[in-house]
Amino acid sequence: MSTVLALNQGSSSLKFGVFRAGPQQLDGVLSGETESVPGSVAGPVPDSLANLAGLIADSQLPTPTVVGHRIVHGGPLLRRHCLIEDSVLEQLDAAAAFAPLHTPAALALIRQAQQQFPEALQVACFDTSFHIDMPDVARVLPLPRALLQEGIQRYGFHGLSCESIVLQLGVAVPERLVIAHLGHGASVTAVRNGRSIDTSMGLTPSGGVIMGTRSGDLDPGVLIYLMRERAFDADGIEALVNHQSGLLGISGLASDMRRLHEAAPTNAGAALAIDMFAASVAKQVAGMVTALGGIDALVFTGGIGENDPLVRAAICRGLGWFGITLDEAHNRAAINPISAAGSRCSVQVLPAQEEQQIARHAWGLGAPGERR
Repeated sequence: MSTVLALNQGSSSLKFGVFRAGPQQLDGVLSGETESVPGSVAGPVPDSLANLAGLIADSQLPTPTVVGHRIVHGGPLLRRHCLIEDSVLEQLDAAAAFAPLHTPAALALIRQAQQQFPEALQVACFDTSFHIDMPDVARVLPLPRALLQEGIQRYGFHGLSCESIVLQLGVAVPERLVIAHLGHGASVTAVRNGRSIDTSMGLTPSGGVIMGTRSGDLDPGVLIYLMRERAFDADGIEALVNHQSGLLGISGLASDMRRLHEAAPTNAGAALAIDMFAASVAKQVAGMVTALGGIDALVFTGGIGENDPLVRAAICRGLGWFGITLDEAHNRAAINPISAAGSRCSVQVLPAQEEQQIARHAWGLGAPGERR
């Protein structure tokens, strides 16, 4: 048995989990989360890895021998989970432009972890790995072929979350599954027989559905217009699409769905943001149904997907034409299945167990006798 620390650096939170791991066993012994969104904190909250190390010691747990890091984007060269060596850090730094909201923070966290746990092996677990075998019809972007050779393609993200959903479903995983990971970042993924075949995010985590501060898909002509007529440069475009848009931009109020619900009865912008988010997700789910040639199950996960019955209901109303309907009481209480008896497919709510997946991969790469 090894002690594994899983660090899940997201765009709006840092989640951690400490696990006792072995060949056939993974037991969570400590977990917590911090959020940059004001007003919500769950579990023990370390404000630094030094405090986290103290928390682990105070809990009378062994010092971690393996530390696993969620890495959103490793660029075209880093697609599979791996031990973190100097060459890996160099490649991550070179690929930072693919995920500017995530990679610099992840690199800083890796370096802090190396200092705090100098004897531990550090492992990179990539969100893009789950999507590595997407077919060309989904992977290739409609751009000149030469750009594909430079790594300009659809990568897909939230892979650790999707992988955890497939694992939780186990032998019951349906042939045609759509996973809606909805949080500050959001994506929709089509999974056939446990493998990703299409997903809403593209080259970067900025594409796809509307998100907290990210625009999701845009007419590229908007960006050309802003460059020509408003003198936007690359930094200005990045700030616009990643930090000033999405729910925040539509509402002019907040990126946090909880605040938007509070304001919606008297604030038209907040109500519109919620409606547009639900419509955006419903459109993507419908697209993934087309990619799969049907649907057997829809799973909601992520902070919004797991905790917001109003948004789940709004999304499924948008899919009502297709025969997807919810049991109102089950949806409110998140009792699976939340779908009504006559629904075209099963609808469920499952937790995004990203830290568990990080720990599994980290142990597999870092445990004595298992390194590869």
